[in-house]
Amino acid sequence: MIQLRNLTLRRSAKVLLDNVTVTLNPGEKVGLVGRNGAGKSSLFALFNGSLHEDAGEFSIPAQWRLSQVAQHMPETEESATDFVLAGDTRLMELRAELAQAEASEDGMRIAHAHSDLGDAGEHDAAPRAQALILGLGFKVHELQQPVNSFSGGWRMRLQLARALMAPSDLLLLDEPTNHLDLDALVWLEAWLQRYAGTMLVISHDREFLDAVTNVTLHIEHQKLTRYGGNYSAFETTRAQQLELQQTSFARQQEKIAHLQKFIDRFKAKASKAKQAQSRVKALERMEKIAPVLAEADFTFEFKEPANLPNPMLAISDAVLGYDDKVILSGVNRSVLAGQRIGILGANGQGKSTLVKTIAREIPALDGSITEGKGLHIGYFAQQELDVLSSDSNPLEHMVRLARDVGPQGREQELRNFLGSFNFSGDMVAQPVGTMSGGEKARLVLAMIVWQRPNLLLLDEPTNHLDLATREALSVALNEFEGTVLLVSHDRALLRSVCDEFWLVGGGRIGPFDGDLDDYQRYLLDESKRLRELARQESAPAIPAAPAPTANPQNQRKLDAAARQQAATRTKPLKRELAQLESRMAQLQADKDGLERELAAPMPPAQIAEAGKRLKQTTQALEQAEERWLALSGEIEALESDA
Repeated sequence: MIQLRNLTLRRSAKVLLDNVTVTLNPGEKVGLVGRNGAGKSSLFALFNGSLHEDAGEFSIPAQWRLSQVAQHMPETEESATDFVLAGDTRLMELRAELAQAEASEDGMRIAHAHSDLGDAGEHDAAPRAQALILGLGFKVHELQQPVNSFSGGWRMRLQLARALMAPSDLLLLDEPTNHLDLDALVWLEAWLQRYAGTMLVISHDREFLDAVTNVTLHIEHQKLTRYGGNYSAFETTRAQQLELQQTSFARQQEKIAHLQKFIDRFKAKASKAKQAQSRVKALERMEKIAPVLAEADFTFEFKEPANLPNPMLAISDAVLGYDDKVILSGVNRSVLAGQRIGILGANGQGKSTLVKTIAREIPALDGSITEGKGLHIGYFAQQELDVLSSDSNPLEHMVRLARDVGPQGREQELRNFLGSFNFSGDMVAQPVGTMSGGEKARLVLAMIVWQRPNLLLLDEPTNHLDLATREALSVALNEFEGTVLLVSHDRALLRSVCDEFWLVGGGRIGPFDGDLDDYQRYLLDESKRLRELARQESAPAIPAAPAPTANPQNQRKLDAAARQQAATRTKPLKRELAQLESRMAQLQADKDGLERELAAPMPPAQIAEAGKRLKQTTQALEQAEERWLALSGEIEALESDA
């Protein structure tokens, strides 16, 4: 298990954690939450060994293998498959050992190397790596493309796949969803739910945290507090605790005031001096309850639109794309006043192409887009620097916006407006290029609000926003009286804001008749289909046997013989399949029992032993499931051949 005892952690002179004690048990999935700058990334640095405690004790099992996503942009001509495969460092070491053994022609050493490679999963390593890559949104034809051929966001997906490929007992994920679309996010959730080790994740996506975590660590005021349950459970429990704390504080303040009043009234009277002194001591002994300090949460609102044309715009027989490359065709959609539309679709299908075309960033290749009179668009680009200049500061952006687009505003008015978006003091003069992703996103939101739009086009607006700012955006969008078109992988935002959905896919756009849960099922099915396609394409082609020439009577005999032969060959496989099913049922029951055991209070030694048995049982269950799938496929192939 991981233990922090009376631990203090600093970054330079700043104390991030002060005398904290927390225990994390094997197999727990932990969400680490807290405001930006509270110390979440520094705690990760403690876990990976790049930062050390300033006081107290920190311990982690010495034999545990750690995996985390490298933050640098990979630069290599390796193929995507080879790059991800290299994340399994144990496998790479064993391959090197085999090469050395073969070079020295040491038979015993070669045999050991082959045996170790088998234990390390060499036989299915490439398919496992490719399953990770496809799950994160890549296409089958991209599996062998060099890493350098992909853009920055896609390379970071490969870094994530590489971290998942590495065998690990502890997995650290810092904002793993930032570069993902909804399709990849849904797949990642399903993968992490099956992960058998201990996991710590930092994320600002509440639905993602709810799906993959069962413990929450909250950093606030230099303290680290453990809560059982996912993020929603944490919010509920914390709200109850804060309410109780505030009530207790108010009651204690009343008691203190009553005691102080008695002391002030009777301390000078000899007859009451003894009673007054006893109350002074009671005040001194009283353990003071701290008041609940209200955090200054960020809030904003969109201004009421000056007018609402209806329809806002109409797209007729449009062909959309770039540089004569067709992405979408036959587009016929109307956007009405007051609609709140979520745009769904797998990565690369054309969601951003649609948004950029409506935003007048790129022209339609064919057809027409008719805008309503008085249409005023507010556009949030997926890449903030598409609408920001890295060399200019927030005030310069606002001055240009007020001058070129309007409405007009004096410099002090613009400064005050920026202050309402937490750009105060020296920040208004700070170059945008030096700002964090969250600060850039807030500046883009400020610029949109200033323009007073009646149609909002938002392309992944939450990528760099913390939970509090996401909540503020959700509230502001719900109060906005205009029309919203939203592309986002934040399902909480989509559920909160959108009344209907469009699905972009297969070169077309149409309505999606279902909710987000239906869409998630659709995405998982699509991901499974792509993995199966990759498996088929990577399998060696087996030449078909020449068809025998025979008369119908002989053919029937041949068919019967083939069926008999298939039955003979499948009988032992079906027997093993039945045994596997029985074993899988027993392993699942054992796993459920161990999970219930770990959920109950018990001594640390028993927790460690139960955690170890849970890991072994989970691994055995996964191996049995893999064998069951292989056997089922083998039986199906034999029976279909017959």
